[in-house]
Amino acid sequence: MKVHVLERSQVLPISIEQAWSFFSTPRNLSLITPPELGLRIREPFDDQAAYDGQLIRYTVRPLLGIPLPWLTRIERVSAPTHFADTQLRGPYARWYHEHRFESVEGGTRMHDRVEYALPLGPVGALMHRLVVRRRLERIFDFRRMVLEGLFPASREHHARTMAA
Repeated sequence: MKVHVLERSQVLPISIEQAWSFFSTPRNLSLITPPELGLRIREPFDDQAAYDGQLIRYTVRPLLGIPLPWLTRIERVSAPTHFADTQLRGPYARWYHEHRFESVEGGTRMHDRVEYALPLGPVGALMHRLVVRRRLERIFDFRRMVLEGLFPASREHHARTMAA
């Protein structure tokens, strides 16, 4: 099973505490996920901020609009600097997503690292090349755009982060 890695970083013009509050609230995931994925949190859900062992059940529509269940467990929580989610059941053979937050000049650097693998051997490898890699990149591009709208930076801050 080939494990792929996708990493993205973004500086948000907010404090690390504000970043933690937003990203550790599972319901906010639907705000930063493209609508065509049809992400829905399934009930019952405790609606607490991320904590070790928290289970979250979603339904997603990753391909052809077919709904698939996704069960993740939150782990390695260390507020306000990082947490991870691991897929226990879902469309991937492996999904491990680390969320890291670091105070930097002008705000908080958010860093995502996703390790993922597809099922179905050679068919999964072909799907990765043809569809999955680009789709994941578009999801994180969408996330960047939405976060820039939710947490707009001043022109000076934007110029500094683009130069970095």
